[in-house]
Amino acid sequence: MQRVVIFGTGDFAQVAHAYLARSEAFEVSGFTVNERHLTDPSPLSHEVVPFERIEDRFPPGEFAMLVAVGYSRLNKARTEAYQACKARGYTLITYIDPGASLVGDTTVGDNCFIFEQNVVQPFVTIGNNVVLWSGNHVGHHSTIGHNCFVASHAVIAGRVTIGDNCFIGVNATIRDGVTIAPNCIIGAGTTILNDTKEAEVYRVAGTTPSPHRSQRWRV
Repeated sequence: MQRVVIFGTGDFAQVAHAYLARSEAFEVSGFTVNERHLTDPSPLSHEVVPFERIEDRFPPGEFAMLVAVGYSRLNKARTEAYQACKARGYTLITYIDPGASLVGDTTVGDNCFIFEQNVVQPFVTIGNNVVLWSGNHVGHHSTIGHNCFVASHAVIAGRVTIGDNCFIGVNATIRDGVTIAPNCIIGAGTTILNDTKEAEVYRVAGTTPSPHRSQRWRV
């Protein structure tokens, strides 16, 4: 069983801990954050060590790490932490939930977190530091670049290329053969039928409320 320190104490880190706690491959030994973010001394009953002194408590030869930071600043916060951990000599684990379906010849990088009910078809390449939240479809021969975050129930069709540092929102749909350029935000519910340009943002208007109040409806 591999002993793991989780970088982060926020929502993603707490969720990651819950998943790793039921895994037979990993044992969470503690948490770490940069000292300026050290506000909670003991989330989830585990020790939190300032990252500036991480080697003293959890040396890299004995412990691996998982950077469980969300998509803040278009994944830059997670990427900076990932690079800092690598620079200090830590191995970064990848977690693939047993409820995910990865079929055939698929390549997955380090510090990836693939939640349950993801369907990843053959000949897919997933880069380093990628999060696939629950219930996505990644079609055959597709490539997801480094430092990406794919929220739940996105449909990525076959032979799609997603560049580095992208965010794909809930229920987004990307047509087969499309290339998403690096640093793009594909908002929730968006349908992408053509290639994008770097750093573009796509979104759809939110649902507006009805002029009628709920008290008028009889259930």
